[in-house]
Amino acid sequence: MPIVLLLLALLFAIPVHAQDSQGESDLSYKAYVHSDKRIKCLYGYAADKTGDHAAAVAIFEDCIRRWNDVYSMIWLAQLYETGVGVMKDEAQATALMRRGAHTNDDAAYARLARYHYGVALAEGRGTPQDIPQARTWLRQAAQEGVREAAEYLVRLEHAAP
Repeated sequence: MPIVLLLLALLFAIPVHAQDSQGESDLSYKAYVHSDKRIKCLYGYAADKTGDHAAAVAIFEDCIRRWNDVYSMIWLAQLYETGVGVMKDEAQATALMRRGAHTNDDAAYARLARYHYGVALAEGRGTPQDIPQARTWLRQAAQEGVREAAEYLVRLEHAAP
């Protein structure tokens, strides 16, 4: 009898994955492009990394619109900054980082947005250069534990005239 119970336990422990109306597995990013589930925001990364940039952009834009999702703001900003899958637009990339920097989130992505926004301000990338504001954002990110922000602040201070 114990073997039967073990087999039943194994049978029910094996995950069964559903498919959507297009036959996509619920583990595929494609199943989440039009989803109303917030987990879709994480699938934008998978879409981008597999080269389906249009799906990634659609996912990230929807996540920003629905949930003001900072993770999606950061990834979409990186796409605009590099011009991968979208027209290169540093101003749009910086605007997304700025929006993320002004947001608080439970997952701590806002602190990364603050770091990236501070760097954009320091370098004048997609926005006029503003060293005092850059220092403010970088200090905040550093205080929140973003090591790269602290390191960038040190380099910024050494480069100051």
